[in-house]
Amino acid sequence: MVEIIEQETNTLFIEVSGSGLPEIDGLFVPSKAAPTKSESGTLSSIGYWNGKMAWDRADGASARSPSLSYSNTYQSWRISRLDGHLAYEITCEDPLPPTDREWNVYKKGVAPAPKVVLHHFDPRKPCPKPNVVFVLGGPGSGKGTMCELAETQLGWIHLSMGELLRAELERGGMKADMIAECLKAGKLAPNDIVVTLLKNAMECATRTTGKNNFLLDGFPRSMKNLEGWFEIFGQESMLPKMLYLECPYDVLEQRILGRANFTGRSDDNLESIKLRFDTFKEETLPAVDYFRSKNKCAEIDTSQDRQTVYSDIVSHLGEFTDTSFADKPLTQKSEMLLGLRPFPRKK
Repeated sequence: MVEIIEQETNTLFIEVSGSGLPEIDGLFVPSKAAPTKSESGTLSSIGYWNGKMAWDRADGASARSPSLSYSNTYQSWRISRLDGHLAYEITCEDPLPPTDREWNVYKKGVAPAPKVVLHHFDPRKPCPKPNVVFVLGGPGSGKGTMCELAETQLGWIHLSMGELLRAELERGGMKADMIAECLKAGKLAPNDIVVTLLKNAMECATRTTGKNNFLLDGFPRSMKNLEGWFEIFGQESMLPKMLYLECPYDVLEQRILGRANFTGRSDDNLESIKLRFDTFKEETLPAVDYFRSKNKCAEIDTSQDRQTVYSDIVSHLGEFTDTSFADKPLTQKSEMLLGLRPFPRKK
C-alpha cells in the first residue's frame, strides 16, 4: 500500500499567456484531482502531483487533470493542451513552475512558449490591501539606501517613485513625454500618473510575492498626491505612517554631487539639485507638516552615520516587520549599504 504524504495546502494560482497555442493561455487553479498513482508511482494529496504542487485549468476544459504539473520521470514541469497532449515543458527541479526562464516547446506545442506568472492570491478577486509606510526626504537624504536596506534585511518591498517614473519614461508614449518634461524642469509628475503607477506596482508585487508591506519612497510629494491616494484607497482609509528623513541642504548637495559620477542620472547636477530642493520645500514639506499634525510622522536625522539612521528605521518599522526577518544577521549587501564593508571594485 502506497502512503499518502500530507502536504501544505496548495493556495497558489498560475497565469499562462502569450503562447503559440491560444488554448494554453488562461488561469490555472490548484488541482482538485483525487490522489492517483503517477507514472513514477507517487501518490500525492489533492493539489499535488509527484510530490509537487499541481494545477487544473480554471475553466475545466482540459482532458488532463492536473493539466500543469511536474514529471519525476522527465524531471520537468509540463503544460498540457485541451486534448491532454503535452505542449510546453521546462526541465529543472524547481519546487514551483519557473517564471524567470523561457519554457521549451514540446511535441504538441507551437512556438512561442508562453509566459508563466505565479499568483499568491486568486487574480479573479480583489487584491488584499497593502500595508504602507510613506518615506519622504530631500534629494540625497538617503531614502533609497535606507529603503533598500529595509527590503534586503527586513522583507519590506521598496517602491521608488523616481524609479517607477523613469521606468515609465523608458517605455515611451504620451505619459513618457509628460514625465520627461517634468523631470527636466524639476517639477512633480501629474498626480494621476503617479498614483496609478504606485497602485499597479503594489498590486503586482502583492500578487506575485505574497508580501504586502510597502515602503513608498518619494510619496506623497504633494498634498495633491495625497488627495489622489485617498481617491483610490478611500477617504475613510487609515492614514499611513510617514518616515521623514531630514538632512541639511549643504549635506544633501555634497552627497548628490558625490554620487553623480556613478549614477549617470541627468538630474544629478547643481542646477537640478537646486530645482529639486526648491520643489521639495514648496510642494512636499506641506505634506510632511500635515502628517506631523496627525501624529503620523516619524522624523529621522540622516546627517548621522548610516548605522544609527538604520537603527532608527528598524525601530519605526518594528511593529509590522516579520520577526524572522528582523532577527537574521546582516547580509553582505546590507553591510555594504551600511558602509561596514566595501563594494566590490568594477573590473
